[in-house]
Amino acid sequence: MLPLLQRLYAARGVTDAAQAQPRLAQLHPPELMGSMQAAVDLLAKAIAADQRILVVGDFDCDGATACAVGVRGLRMLGARDVVHAVPNRLLHGYGLSPSLVAELAPLQPGLLVTVDHGIACHAGVTAAKALGWQVLVTDHHLPGEQLPPADAIVDPNISGDAFPSKALAGVGVIFYVLMALRRHLRLQGAFAQGAEPDLLTLLDLVAVGTVADLVALDANNRALVSAGLRRLRAGQGCVGLQALIEASGRDAARLSATDIGFALGPRLNAAGRLEDMALGIELLLTEDRTQAREIAQTLEQINAERRAVQQLMTDDAELAVSRALLTAEGERPIAACLFDAEWHPGVVGLVASKMKDRLHRPVIAFAPSEPGSDSLRGSARSIAGFHIRDALALVNAAHPGLIDKFGGHAMAAGLSLPHARLDAFQQAFVAVVESSMDPAALQQLLMSDGELAPAELDFQHAEALRLAGPWGQGFPEPLFDGHFQVARWQVLKEKHLKLSLRVPGRAEPVNAIHFSGWRGNAPASHVHIAYRLVSDDYRGGGAIQLIIEHCADA
Repeated sequence: MLPLLQRLYAARGVTDAAQAQPRLAQLHPPELMGSMQAAVDLLAKAIAADQRILVVGDFDCDGATACAVGVRGLRMLGARDVVHAVPNRLLHGYGLSPSLVAELAPLQPGLLVTVDHGIACHAGVTAAKALGWQVLVTDHHLPGEQLPPADAIVDPNISGDAFPSKALAGVGVIFYVLMALRRHLRLQGAFAQGAEPDLLTLLDLVAVGTVADLVALDANNRALVSAGLRRLRAGQGCVGLQALIEASGRDAARLSATDIGFALGPRLNAAGRLEDMALGIELLLTEDRTQAREIAQTLEQINAERRAVQQLMTDDAELAVSRALLTAEGERPIAACLFDAEWHPGVVGLVASKMKDRLHRPVIAFAPSEPGSDSLRGSARSIAGFHIRDALALVNAAHPGLIDKFGGHAMAAGLSLPHARLDAFQQAFVAVVESSMDPAALQQLLMSDGELAPAELDFQHAEALRLAGPWGQGFPEPLFDGHFQVARWQVLKEKHLKLSLRVPGRAEPVNAIHFSGWRGNAPASHVHIAYRLVSDDYRGGGAIQLIIEHCADA
């Protein structure tokens, strides 16, 4: 192992070579997860009785991949009548709602399985039970004080659950359920007459959902994502993901977790944001390459529309933030609640994320749940050190009835409330942030892995960094810093800044690019930059490039 990699792994708390790039053999066993046996019993009985199993997904990338894993996996394990559904963001709202259950009633399933949601869907689970259906909830979100009245619930974040990794995405939870079900069926002799189903073929979907949901890449998740990436790089992913990789212009053989996060995930998410995630799930389930390419191109178009809508909304939000900053005498507010009656509810999460990065403060962006509606949907994004879902719980406890419903994670959450309560909510939310925010969390810091020696600025080290991941949430991609002399510079597309940098001790300059880094002024002759070292695929031939994240005069 290169000394650079040893240093990077150690900085991330990994000193054991086996934990640096964990393998599937190191996965925590499914039996450690609470209620796993009850879930397996429900599924095994439904399969044995040829009952219809209805898998209900969610309208984000994790929910779509989880739905596809559930449907594909159950069919592989012998279920002959598996159907699926997903809520429409505008018609049903989040998760298993009573309105969605009513719409699905004609399907008459014997067992309903939620994936990536359900832990907060008390009314929806109650409605399904009232129709005589059994309900299995598989989720990874934080539960409230009471659990829904399901027949079994598998969620590693339920209080007291013994499963060591609390970072599983929704797609990871359903994959674990399938592994436990396969073991149960194996012990029952279900595979005596044929080959045992290979659930590892589902890991491409597990990898995409896990990375896209921004859950922490602990050792368990890194093992799952690494295995999924190996399948995708080898061209063994499902035809839908292969088509999506092709449509995004990525090279499957060099695919990384970063490509999932910035290319595949957004294209799948776009369907749920502006259209209907049923289209994304159809892509992940099809075996027809022609159909897959057609759907992937449709998602490409929807994603382009999503980017345009997002830009307009972000511009509006920037203006609102600027006004807020002016009225606050130049000081950033401790938190921000943004609303525009013209915003699209499917894109407010992206706006909140952009504004969170801009302000380095918790941000909630609201939009009407549908045009002209008095009901608002909000999407919250937070900064490290402030648990946004717990903050909403504190608001709800102090002001019962102010929020209609809410749920989420430490860094992201969603909520709904009437427009008439928005001002009162904003005051209550800001009060909670002021009382519980650690002032140290408001200091925006850029953490660097230090300087690279001139000998480390080469193709060998760039490729080693690419293959040493997967990098992501909780296991950050290496970021280096250093002082450089600017040899040449140019502006690309009127917004990107391309630099040629001289490195002491190195004969040839190094190419660097700062996306959206053009500020209207020539860069200084010497700069201090924070950057990522990557292979320059465009130039090829062993070329490297520095991707600049921050640039300051030296």
